[in-house]
Amino acid sequence: QVQLVESGGGLVQAGGSLRLSCAASGRAFSSYVMAWFRQAPGKEREFVVGISSSGIDTRYVDSVKGRFTISRDNAKNTVYLQMNSLKPEDTALYLCAAGSSLYPSVMNYWGKGTQVTVSS
Repeated sequence: QVQLVESGGGLVQAGGSLRLSCAASGRAFSSYVMAWFRQAPGKEREFVVGISSSGIDTRYVDSVKGRFTISRDNAKNTVYLQMNSLKPEDTALYLCAAGSSLYPSVMNYWGKGTQVTVSS
């Protein structure tokens, strides 16, 4: 069992940056694939970015490539999402997830999310 708590969301102007964190508690954090998803009002949940258990392999949705960077610190049981050059279309609830596969994305545990709002 893994519990996930996201933080770092907020209101930012277009072009700005935010850094999201996801703190995990429970066993064997370093064995899990970690990912960030997002869900905007009226839209389906969307995969944004994932990272392998070792941190070597990453996967990004095309719309955030070059702007977002995922990283993890297995010693701190934490995964991060650095978001730069934010756009209004990045506005969503960002959810952290832990799972068993990056390709395809298979997630077993979810946080409650942190809201990101980008103003134009």
